Amino acid sequence: MPFAIGVDLGGTNLRIAAVNDSGELLEQVTTGTKVALGRDAVIVEMTEAIRRLAMKFMSRDRLLGVGIGVPGIIDASTGMLRESPNLPGWNDYPVRDEIERRLESPVVLENDANAAALGEAWLGAARGLPSMCMITLGTGVGGGLVLNGRVWHGMTGMAGELGHIVVDPNGPKCGCGGRGCIEQFASATAIVRMARQAIASGNAPELARAASAADVEFSAKFVHNLALQGDRSAQAIFDTVGRSLGVLLAGLVNALNLNMYVIGGGASNSLGAFAPAMFAEIQSRSFVYAA
Repeated sequence: MPFAIGVDLGGTNLRIAAVNDSGELLEQVTTGTKVALGRDAVIVEMTEAIRRLAMKFMSRDRLLGVGIGVPGIIDASTGMLRESPNLPGWNDYPVRDEIERRLESPVVLENDANAAALGEAWLGAARGLPSMCMITLGTGVGGGLVLNGRVWHGMTGMAGELGHIVVDPNGPKCGCGGRGCIEQFASATAIVRMARQAIASGNAPELARAASAADVEFSAKFVHNLALQGDRSAQAIFDTVGRSLGVLLAGLVNALNLNMYVIGGGASNSLGAFAPAMFAEIQSRSFVYAA
């Protein structure tokens, strides 16, 4: 049976999976993205991992190709990664051609959130719906649009960069050069930053005590766990996450009126902590949602 390799190249994690032509998962591997070692080291590790996984199935099945989801702005016609705030040193790099050269196999390069949107539309929460919007909460915030069954790339391939929609013009500076992007309020990186700021302010004593424990990995998951335990400072951070996402979603609902809006990515595991504030904000801001 034909199979393909799918790759999720994130700023923190590298996930590689083999799937058949029905979308059934055959096997997957996950490792860290060693961004600090440089672009070439990441490319080498990724291609070697793809090759090892593909070899497990190539003796009996045919490899259709490799699809790679990358955070950032992609020129779909050339396979060039134009810009990626979460992958420093990768700007204007021919990712598709370089990986094709190393693997000697067809490669499709796509924005990671666009790929996630297409997956949700094909086999996930939006299966069977003609149009949907995907918001991915991870190291950064990504977005993708599927309109009438096809990913919407826009004129130059930049459509769907929802992570850099401004929700607070006076907010923190973003890696894209702007200020107050949703990525600065709803990503795992932003949650950690807000927690550190709360500790530095001196107004979050319980959060500070928990963070000072020797065995603590200071992460968005850690802050989420504290929120679940009733820590008010941690809960306030997720209220900020929810309100910011509510501002974004209200605008998208009003502007696009799509069938479904899906929230995914690692940081979406804390949905229960930010959903109340998010829905309250959507209700107050979106006349389409409220209708």
